[in-house]
Amino acid sequence: MTIETVGIVGAGQMGNGIAHVFALAGYEVLLNDINADALEKALAVIGKNLDRQVSREKISQADRDAAMARIKTTTKLIELGPTDLVIEAATERETVKQAIFEDLLPHLKPTTILTSNTSSISITRLASRTDRPEKFMGFHFMNPVPVMQLVELIRGIATDKETYETLLAVVDKLGKTAASAEDFPAFIVNRILMPMINEAVYVLYEGVGNVRSIDESLKLGANHPMGPLELADFIGLDTCLAIMNVLHDGLADTKYRPCPLLTKYVEAGWLGRKTGRGFYDYRGEVPVPTR
Repeated sequence: MTIETVGIVGAGQMGNGIAHVFALAGYEVLLNDINADALEKALAVIGKNLDRQVSREKISQADRDAAMARIKTTTKLIELGPTDLVIEAATERETVKQAIFEDLLPHLKPTTILTSNTSSISITRLASRTDRPEKFMGFHFMNPVPVMQLVELIRGIATDKETYETLLAVVDKLGKTAASAEDFPAFIVNRILMPMINEAVYVLYEGVGNVRSIDESLKLGANHPMGPLELADFIGLDTCLAIMNVLHDGLADTKYRPCPLLTKYVEAGWLGRKTGRGFYDYRGEVPVPTR
């Protein structure tokens, strides 16, 4: 089937990035959030990021203006009903995602494909709570969406071939690369990445190294562009903890046990960049390690 209109649920960091790349690729986008201020902020961020692409001569001013014109916003979830494709990009909590799909179902076209940008939750389980498990997939973008090339495509046990091939074509039109993953906890990227971050927190917890030495070691010793603790702050420590819990619960292996220090930071509300403090304190001009 042909996808022309896309509804995106959630106007946060992931949602606005997804809206950005879809609008730039020529899709008509309807961006939804329960918070009108979040929608206003999202449009400002998208405009700023498109301006940056213009200044770097990645796109033309005409491309930028056309992309912005393709993005509409709404605080009413039901207005996404007539779209060809829905991408849920809300918070990484299964109950929230299930509630969104339940509210949407009565208003959808029979042909609408449902997807979730979840980074770890079972696609099969989310799909089973809808009226169209065969038209449901995981559509996991990497952050920041306009920059990162990879999209994980995750088929649930009931996902049909047509839905998979339709989304494969969408990823191609976005100018990105698809990696097909089976529906196991955290899929491919986070199954590998999160235990590494969690292990870095254990190294900090056990006093093997401090924040700076751990990050410098991986940047200079393994040629990583960001250290694991710096990356955790960028992702959000609450998201890291949620994914580790999904891995631990879903695979029942103690190697996925979240580090108690990661839990403590989340309990303190030190979630990384978005709250101004995590493994680094971002409230001054230069980030300073908190341990």
